[in-house]
Amino acid sequence: MTIRPLIILPDPLLREVSKPVERVDDALRKFAGDMLDTMYDAPGIGLAAIQVGEPLRMLVLDLAEKDEEPQPRVIINPEIVASSDTRSVHEEGCLSIPDYYAEVERPGEVTVKYIDLDGKEQTVEADGLLATCLQHEIDHLNGVLFIDHLSKLKRDIVVRKFKKLAKDRPPARMAG
Repeated sequence: MTIRPLIILPDPLLREVSKPVERVDDALRKFAGDMLDTMYDAPGIGLAAIQVGEPLRMLVLDLAEKDEEPQPRVIINPEIVASSDTRSVHEEGCLSIPDYYAEVERPGEVTVKYIDLDGKEQTVEADGLLATCLQHEIDHLNGVLFIDHLSKLKRDIVVRKFKKLAKDRPPARMAG
């Protein structure tokens, strides 16, 4: 089942700080699978639970290239426990802010502790795109969007654009 990501900021829900996952069970595993389906359908390389309306500290990602076998990851209750002083710049986009991309500077390397789908603690030391993706999705869990890392001028332009789009868009209808 694909879940439709929340789109258009500044949705207050996207600014909500997510709650820790208390228990890894079959319902959470199913939700993780649904999140992966949604991410692949979008298409995207990462998705935080808050982006689909669940304020839980969980994210999914897959950085495999199109010609590679999928490498899905489910990361529960992530915590950045170390980050490097070296900086890295990557162009970022977001399923919550469609068709907008900007270069964002972040720590080049991070160490993240998390729980996997078996309920076991894991640690990943990441650099490059993985470090950027982890920080981007963890930001979502903390109520931060990638545009918050931009200059005030650039951020204000994006917010105005998406507020206008939201205002001009007809209300969504429920099927049924």
